[in-house]
Amino acid sequence: MTPELPSSARRFTHPTFMKPTLLVLAAGMGSRYGGLKQIDPMGPNGETVLDYSVYDAIRAGFGKVVFIIREDFAQAFRDGIGARFADRIEVDYVFQKPDDLPAGFSVPEGREKPWGTAHAVRAARNAVKGHFAVINADDFYGRDAYQRAAAFFDSLPADADGAMAMVGYPLENTLSDHGHVNRGICRIDEGGFLTNVEEYLDIEREADGHVRGNALDGKRHIVPPGSLVSMNFWAFGPAFFAQLEEGFGRFLLEAGEQLKSECYIPTVVDQLIHGGHAQCMVLQTTGQWFGVTYPADKPFVVESIRKLIADGEYPVKLA
Repeated sequence: MTPELPSSARRFTHPTFMKPTLLVLAAGMGSRYGGLKQIDPMGPNGETVLDYSVYDAIRAGFGKVVFIIREDFAQAFRDGIGARFADRIEVDYVFQKPDDLPAGFSVPEGREKPWGTAHAVRAARNAVKGHFAVINADDFYGRDAYQRAAAFFDSLPADADGAMAMVGYPLENTLSDHGHVNRGICRIDEGGFLTNVEEYLDIEREADGHVRGNALDGKRHIVPPGSLVSMNFWAFGPAFFAQLEEGFGRFLLEAGEQLKSECYIPTVVDQLIHGGHAQCMVLQTTGQWFGVTYPADKPFVVESIRKLIADGEYPVKLA
């Protein structure tokens, strides 16, 4: 049974409005985790983190999910993940391939890996029509994040092809009890638009109660309480693919011969903002983010999902 949609997303059901697509970055095998973590069960009935992500997207009003995967584990992914949603939402797959490049470019000799998250989104250019959101496959974003993305899409005029937004989390809601984390600290203007993202490394709460991290100046600074961070949840209009093509081509000209260079979504967005070609709204969520990077993270994720079920955020068994 399809979950009830929140009022902010019900316009998506109108026949003249194209429901947005959820684009899932799932091409990584999770080398540090030690296996295909996207298929690892976390819920009480074998649900994966992705099960909850797609469930949240469906009840927020999304009409299609596109998984960006590697061709070598396509069948395992289709059987273990995609088949679970086939009767509830349109499902599609695209492959992120190193040689999928703009005309005039080729893979340098010795390069084996793809070209980063911007390249992954580009792989879906022929599978996505209309507005779309981008998430990581192994991150749990929470119901509120999808509803805020849905409300953003719902607020746009029909011709807002170039609109974009980022879901921002309070830093405190993304810290780990198992050690330090790296986060992009976001700056926003008075209108709520993103102005800058500064990468902080080795962020953790220290003995005096303050949260500190290493900034780009090489020094360790207190990160102010309530600082917003990006966890790679984006909302884009269809015009982003043309902007991405230009930005990715520029990246290839500058760094395409480097065997391990990667082009990331925040880099493309930052270039668009500072070039005066786009504004990126920051959608602030109070939700708790958690992810699975190492095997030691799994018990925390399992317990967190159990608490959310107990609080009524999710049913014991997803429909």
